[in-house]
Amino acid sequence: MSMANVSRMLPHIRSSDRSSIKLSCLSIANFDVPKSVASAEHLGMPEKDPEMSIEKVDALVVGGGQAGVAMSEHLSNCGVPHLVLERRRIAERWRSERWDSLVANGPAWHDRFPGMEFYDIDPDAFAPKERVADYLVAYAEQIAAPIRCGVEVKDVQRNVGRPGFRVETSDGVIEATVVVAATGPFQRPVIPAVVPEDPGIMQMHSSAYRSPDQLPEGAVLVVGAGSSGVQIADELLQAGKRVYLSVGPHDRPPRSYRGRDFVWWLGVLGKWDDEAVEPGMEHVTISVSGAHGGHTVDFRRLAAQGMTLVGLTKSFKDGVLNFAPDLADNLAQGDANYLSVLDEADAYIARNGLDLPEEPDARNIEPDPQCVTDPILELNLAEAGVTSIVWATGFAVDYSWLKVDAFDEEGRPKHQRGVSAEPGIYFLGLPWQSRRASSFIWGVWHDAKYLADHISAQRKYLAYRTGVSSGYV
Repeated sequence: MSMANVSRMLPHIRSSDRSSIKLSCLSIANFDVPKSVASAEHLGMPEKDPEMSIEKVDALVVGGGQAGVAMSEHLSNCGVPHLVLERRRIAERWRSERWDSLVANGPAWHDRFPGMEFYDIDPDAFAPKERVADYLVAYAEQIAAPIRCGVEVKDVQRNVGRPGFRVETSDGVIEATVVVAATGPFQRPVIPAVVPEDPGIMQMHSSAYRSPDQLPEGAVLVVGAGSSGVQIADELLQAGKRVYLSVGPHDRPPRSYRGRDFVWWLGVLGKWDDEAVEPGMEHVTISVSGAHGGHTVDFRRLAAQGMTLVGLTKSFKDGVLNFAPDLADNLAQGDANYLSVLDEADAYIARNGLDLPEEPDARNIEPDPQCVTDPILELNLAEAGVTSIVWATGFAVDYSWLKVDAFDEEGRPKHQRGVSAEPGIYFLGLPWQSRRASSFIWGVWHDAKYLADHISAQRKYLAYRTGVSSGYV
């Protein structure tokens, strides 16, 4: 982000904060990386131990995306000296690991931190991905976050016989009393081992997809009908591609209903505060889109436009892909979710006497197209002309650098609202970390506050000496 763009956002930054904004850059992989957003004096940035040449800091935050920025704000508010390390740029995944036309899935009035609005975007519009990344950079500058970019954390281990952790980085060793893993859930792309590598078929994960021009001539199969899969499939269809979309179990909420966006309905209906996924729904994706100004995902409409829907992708043998006979059931499940939201919304309006326009056409569901009533269960890729597959099949976490006793036998963090089973280790940005909202920009901000308060309280306990107040209240 250029300083010119930063200055355009400064009217939305408190004047008292502007004097502390400092941005210096170094060149990494042909792009500019902010070396440190805040000055070293601002919050007790770590200093080198003259005897050991080791930096020491109270709290080390790993990751400079939305979770790391939010964590920095709350640690600052609690007076906790800290450092944020980001291996590339602030909000890097928004810039380089998403397709070119991606926009936020929530409107700008909602998908943001409480302390700053988006600049020059209609509050009801959906911010393009670059604007989201620019927003996070500007926010980091507003709060003078001590972020050091271009530094990769390679290894974290607990100190032996004394408190804290030894952190090996690409820029030297740091010792931290606590470590916050704020790398989020989108760490390692998952491509199921279904179709072997074949020089005649290009396979890529959705995180590597950028635009239709990236794919070879021929038809394309998109596997996964969550927000990413359906938006990519729609874009490819509009570009003139022959598209097959593999649709698994999903929720399909309305983009808006009776003049209010879906995120508003989740709020007033209390669903953002759901604390756990309903049993049996762990692998159900959510199909919602902010593309084209925001619209409700309608698989039947996509089929009417020429897309071929198929069921869950199961197996591959001798050039033939096999799909489960579950397409009609998956669409029906999505419809049931859609209609249930309308029912709850109507009941809320009636109960509270709200004057919101009725929308009877919202309940109209088109008949099933032929690809649903007579589903394709086998697809010979060569005969169908399929030359590429885009796997929109999600991500797995990767905490291989965090060598502490904080994980279960499947490598998942053991935690309660982000407070790890390993004292001094914290997690931030996980799906359902405390509630449904945890994966979203504003949700992670609230989770970060909880963790910062916990870290601050622990510091006060450790600072206690008999007969001397530690300031704990």
